[in-house]
Amino acid sequence: MTIWRTRVGVLMWPHLLALALACALLLLPAQALANARETLAALAPSGLVLVMDEKGNELVAQNADRPFVPASVTKIVTAWLAMEVLGPNYRFKTRFYLGENRVLYIRGGGDPLLISEELAPLASALVAAVGKQPLSGIVLDASYYPSDIRIPGIENTDEAYDALNSALAVNFNTIHAVRKGKTVRSAEEQTPITPLAISQFLARDTQGRGRISLTQNPAVGLHYAGELIAAFIERAGGSVKGKISTGAVPKSLEPVYVHHQSRPLSEILAGLLLSSNNYIANQVFLEIGAHRLGGPVSLEKSLQVANEMLVKHGLAESIQLKEGSGISRGNRFTARGLARLLRLFEPHATLLRSGDGAHFKTGTFSGVSTLAGYADTSKHGRVRFVIALTSNDGTMRFRLLKTIQSGL
Repeated sequence: MTIWRTRVGVLMWPHLLALALACALLLLPAQALANARETLAALAPSGLVLVMDEKGNELVAQNADRPFVPASVTKIVTAWLAMEVLGPNYRFKTRFYLGENRVLYIRGGGDPLLISEELAPLASALVAAVGKQPLSGIVLDASYYPSDIRIPGIENTDEAYDALNSALAVNFNTIHAVRKGKTVRSAEEQTPITPLAISQFLARDTQGRGRISLTQNPAVGLHYAGELIAAFIERAGGSVKGKISTGAVPKSLEPVYVHHQSRPLSEILAGLLLSSNNYIANQVFLEIGAHRLGGPVSLEKSLQVANEMLVKHGLAESIQLKEGSGISRGNRFTARGLARLLRLFEPHATLLRSGDGAHFKTGTFSGVSTLAGYADTSKHGRVRFVIALTSNDGTMRFRLLKTIQSGL
């Protein structure tokens, strides 16, 4: 019996040791998780932090039910809607028509990236289509957008982020120039200076290099688009001898050239999520409604389509939109709602800014600092995270992200 007991003890000891070790290893992640939660709470006790693993388990949920102002994190929602409604290969179009007496009609289609680098090849293709004989005038048709369209949060200022959305606008409806005294020149080698650009800069109390928006009067931005397109036509070997005006394209005309934006939607969204351009975001957001419900665009149409999709996924109460860029403080999200949307957006996660094992989008307002996306952690693999602080400390959100990555 003694021998038997001794042998049992000898045989059982390694198993007991292994069991104890296994229990200790099981406890380590739980202790690490508790430590991470304590660190996050100490760093930002009033902050909102939600972390979910790939299975949907909530690893950290701090103030997660409190609605918050998302700021530019809103652009993740707009990007998801755009990919669902328009598709990654969607391309914006601008149509050109040649009328009697060689009058060029241009119908804008809301292209958010009619920038100088796009206008140069556009003008070359257009001149090839209409010939180099002088054009007797340009008529601009911006009827795809209502003339009185306004986006909540966009103010009547010179700031580039307050640029007015339009069916036909160039360089984000802004002018980038350098003023020295009463002399104004383009700040970009690729962009010709135009008479309107000079007069607008002289009319503002601006010296040195700057970028101003054209929000004061929609007709001003539209006329600038006509001037800049005319300048590029001349660079391409054509010429415009007549005036630039606005009006409707005659119904009898067919396009002589349709310009397809060189960048597909997926590339536009990647640039948007990196640069956080409010103008681009709302151009894309407005196209969502018009594409699904027909033109002309309206904020109401896009909000209707967005809400229908959010209802479909059970997110109508937790993601409330006023516009698509995040510039409105009327946008309200909950962390759990945004985390669920991040699950839907995950196939497109690479569109987000990346670095240090994370794909993310920031949002910043006075008194608002947000961060959301996907991060690789040491123990739980890839997680979805949402961080929202009522603070002007933009670095704190990244300290919290580092704590999530190293502690979870």
